[in-house]
Amino acid sequence: MTRSPATPGGTLVLDSEGLAKAVLRDRAVTAWLALARADDLRVITSAATLVEVVHPRVNRPALEWILSRLVVEPVTEPIARHSAKLLSDAGLHGHKHAIDAMLCATALAAPAPVTVLTSDPDDLAAMCGGLVIVMKV
Repeated sequence: MTRSPATPGGTLVLDSEGLAKAVLRDRAVTAWLALARADDLRVITSAATLVEVVHPRVNRPALEWILSRLVVEPVTEPIARHSAKLLSDAGLHGHKHAIDAMLCATALAAPAPVTVLTSDPDDLAAMCGGLVIVMKV
């Protein structure tokens, strides 16, 4: 059985570091994005991730261009509730890990297989419970 061309073959998720490196045109992240496009993967991030990425020195036109090429998933009540459970199950506190938890809940809700590009692979892997591939960037 072949999948419909409109159905993504999986999902690539960018955390704040993945998004920031995409804005800076980091070679490794740019290669990941090219592979995702070639493999018809959905590229997403959480709306909460934007809070970490936006700062006075960010290249806003580059950020807006990158954001136009991916899907910014909203933090809905179900995502927030799932985030809280992920934190609890991993023994982590929301004060330090809330945005990572929202990203994990977003990744877990995305079409599989899911790969997350992150600067914090240990905490994300703990929260995602091995259900996604976590790659350090």
